[in-house]
Amino acid sequence: MMTKNHLAGGKDLTQMALGAFSETAYEGVGFGLGFETSLGEVQTGALGVGDFYWGGAASTIFWVDPSEELCVVFMTQLMPSATFNFRGQLKNIIYAALDD
Repeated sequence: MMTKNHLAGGKDLTQMALGAFSETAYEGVGFGLGFETSLGEVQTGALGVGDFYWGGAASTIFWVDPSEELCVVFMTQLMPSATFNFRGQLKNIIYAALDD
């Protein structure tokens, strides 16, 4: 329940969020009872359907991708977070480095 989208009607954050408090996109991002979650690769433009994550202050982020058995904790201290888009690039870099 914590990682499944609970936004009304299966909507994403583009349809529900008020204002912008994140440098990452809202397209294809749902919200569970504790975490953001990717709803689809096409919608988000990124890999990791069914992953769940949370970003914090100073550009920190963690995410879990159960299908890849992947856990990532990224700790940095960059304020404001929008100074450099670590979060938007980190996921693509890590998935590109995976070797099946």
